[in-house]
Amino acid sequence: MGLGGCILLIAVGAILTFATDWEMDGLNVTVAGVIMMAVGLIGVAVFTSIARRRRTVPPVAQTTVVEPDQQPRGY
Repeated sequence: MGLGGCILLIAVGAILTFATDWEMDGLNVTVAGVIMMAVGLIGVAVFTSIARRRRTVPPVAQTTVVEPDQQPRGY
């Protein structure tokens, strides 16, 4: 699930929690909305932590430079 899916979960959960007054037998819509918002927030946290790790740049490999006057003699 990407960042867009997480944000969608948060939005739908907020709508179910704060903007509806539906009543269903066997399902508390408010609690379902809160659960959806929590899952969305956890998804955003996980997504950003993974994305932060991907953005780190590995250190540049060090190369050895041999100057012309430091070349081994013996030829």
